[in-house]
Amino acid sequence: MSTLLSAQAIGFDNAFGTLFHDIHFSLKKGDRIGLLGDNGTGKSTLLKILSGELEASHGCITQANHCLLARIEQHLPDALHSSTLLEAVMARLAHQIDRWRAEALLGSLGFTAQQQTQSIETLSGGQHMRLLLARALILQPDLLLLDEPSNHLDLPTLLWLENFLHSWSGSFVLVSHDSTLLDRVTNCSWILRDRGLQFFRLPCSAARQALLEQDAADAQRFQAEQKEIERVEKSAKRLAMWGRTYDNEGLARKAQQMEKRAGWLKEAQTTLSEGSLWRLQLHGEALDANRVLALPEMMIHPAEGASALFSLSEMQVKSGDRVAIVGRNGSGKSSLLRQLWREYQHTDSALFHPRVRLGYYDQSLHQLQDNATLSDALCQFAPLNDEQRKMALIAAGFPYLRHQQLIASLSGGERSRLLFVGLTLARYSLLLLDEPTNHLDMVGKEELAEALNHFEGAVLLVSHDRQLIANSCNRFWLIEDRRLSEWQDFDVVTERMRTEQSVAKSDAIARPATAQALDEDALLLALLHVESKLDEDLARKPKHQKPALQAQWREEIALLKTQLDL
Repeated sequence: MSTLLSAQAIGFDNAFGTLFHDIHFSLKKGDRIGLLGDNGTGKSTLLKILSGELEASHGCITQANHCLLARIEQHLPDALHSSTLLEAVMARLAHQIDRWRAEALLGSLGFTAQQQTQSIETLSGGQHMRLLLARALILQPDLLLLDEPSNHLDLPTLLWLENFLHSWSGSFVLVSHDSTLLDRVTNCSWILRDRGLQFFRLPCSAARQALLEQDAADAQRFQAEQKEIERVEKSAKRLAMWGRTYDNEGLARKAQQMEKRAGWLKEAQTTLSEGSLWRLQLHGEALDANRVLALPEMMIHPAEGASALFSLSEMQVKSGDRVAIVGRNGSGKSSLLRQLWREYQHTDSALFHPRVRLGYYDQSLHQLQDNATLSDALCQFAPLNDEQRKMALIAAGFPYLRHQQLIASLSGGERSRLLFVGLTLARYSLLLLDEPTNHLDMVGKEELAEALNHFEGAVLLVSHDRQLIANSCNRFWLIEDRRLSEWQDFDVVTERMRTEQSVAKSDAIARPATAQALDEDALLLALLHVESKLDEDLARKPKHQKPALQAQWREEIALLKTQLDL
């Protein structure tokens, strides 16, 4: 297997010290690598070094002559913002005669001929990502570098990205905090941690489990080494004391030798991971009532006076409910939370229980004022004294010297962490969380899922993170066709949106028979999957069956059969 890229003793230093050092690796053809690591460990920096955009402080990168590399941009160049989609892709080509290649590529990514001539300013977030991908793929690269391509994508577009990466024949390095995506499209994992890089020829979840086992083994080895060091030091002290007591130079020399040996053992001792300084927590309050929120049949508007985005029927939410709200970007998920927040501001609102205390996580993080200090920002959430605020910030990983730092100087991840500190101090009975994972790393997402499972109040969660939803939510609201409906099984919701994505793509472009057959295969697989679930449930004893799910599955089966003309 040929080598595409190799690194020798790569290191990078910034104004705050060493980000990583002495990194060695060899990337071979066929490697599909997930680059993992907590926020701030240097994942994006490493990708920039691999692409040549940034020069390493130490070491060197060697790229094979036959390897063509392309990095998916985070943003389009400013000069292209007024261009059409086709012009933005053609800008990467040396010869305008290859226009047909750009048209064919955009068509294969789901853009109609009409869309290709539209301005880039009309693109949605998902379409913007596809355009950035097209600008890289037009170069026909052997190696793709992708830095968080799934950020801000809705679930159907995320499923499309998963299918694309799964079927792409080249190699890639993918930075992502979406473990589900990484598990399904990668075969290797690089983990940046403790200023070093660890390599596992395993997908994300298996690699992280192997790392945990490695940490456990290191901890046992460290303890055994520490016992030996303590034994040698104790012996050295005893010999030194005897040497002084009996004026014996031999014993004194032996003591010095053992002290040197203890020093060598300390230098060679197993290094343990520094770990994370912060654990995400959410403390809430359960109301002794049959509901904390009662929604009548109503319309949801993005702003007062604007036209409605969707409608919903009567629904109730009680303490312990963790409701996931899913749907395409622009369907109105965030608007629903904002409208509820506006209603809560009116003290006479009949939607909420009279004693409900509502907390709101806005994905823009606007609850935190830029001109406030870290310590002052917590005052709006709970009546704490200076000492209590200090201890809360230190427990969240903010050292005391930073407590008078202004909010405006924080990174997105730090602002998110501070907002979670405020939410947990307030002990709310109902939380509205709008895309809370946008600035969380993988460990933070897992801790959020665990925190939600132990939250005693109720939660309405807008997120596209499949693992977070599956691990923490017990109710699922889907917005489609300008209507909100409730589903009991998240797998059915995901399959429905995957089918929707396949149908949308097939409607958008007329493709050859082989591509149509692929779509039919996908629909047929979805049909078999839902039918098997229904058969399994029907095979159970009547008291263990789920009639509501059976009705949803039958509806799914009817829809899929209609699409397949069966």
